[in-house]
Amino acid sequence: MLSVQEISKSFPQGKKERKRVLQQLSLHVHEGEFVSIVGPSGSGKSTLFGVIGGLEESDGGDIWINGQRTTGERGHVAYMPQQASLLPWRTVEANIELSLTIAGMEKREALSLARQWLARIGLADYAGAYPHMLSGGMSQRVSFLRALLSPQRLMLLDEPFGALDALTRMQMQQWLLSIWEENRRSVLLVTHSIEEALYLSDRIIVLSSAPAVVLDEMTVPFPRPRSETLWKEPQFNELKGRIYDQLQGVKGGDGDG
Repeated sequence: MLSVQEISKSFPQGKKERKRVLQQLSLHVHEGEFVSIVGPSGSGKSTLFGVIGGLEESDGGDIWINGQRTTGERGHVAYMPQQASLLPWRTVEANIELSLTIAGMEKREALSLARQWLARIGLADYAGAYPHMLSGGMSQRVSFLRALLSPQRLMLLDEPFGALDALTRMQMQQWLLSIWEENRRSVLLVTHSIEEALYLSDRIIVLSSAPAVVLDEMTVPFPRPRSETLWKEPQFNELKGRIYDQLQGVKGGDGDG
């Protein structure tokens, strides 16, 4: 599905110097797999997403999606940002319909699909509402649905629940898993929460501080569907401690996450 091959990226820093953010970074995501990336602040996680999505030009390396070299190309991934980024002048259903028509779907079909899925996720009553009328959790549901319904099989989720309060965040994690279990899209998630990564993922990739390299890669051993009380399991806390110790051993930088 996704193969990131020795990606390097740097940014100008002063007149002659450049700050290295990614250093020959390689990772992969299989079809239908949920993979999370955790790392210290400033380790280049969001920059990596930009390179995968074709929004950032790398200094070296290649991106392959579905067996096709897509380095520098846009339109191959569905993206859910940290903020919902819904158009404030369009209703909830119109926001979803627009994203589907841009992807090539006929308008009537897009609107029908938007209404059908809003009902499935419990937001049918808000189809005609505007984004400012939604709670944070509702906005993120709409944003996730917009990414889920896009034709691309690979979804990039960039710290999607980071701005939510703890209870809403936990509810959104449970909701996301319930929807994902039905579709099993390939997902690459960036998160600062070790617990979130362990609860959601099939594998976790731990990055160093910039210039980022892979410190560790672990398979999450818990069966699906995941239990809401998974955090009470001794093995959950063992893996959490392992990741925490690794992150404690690296120093986070400033800037991009």
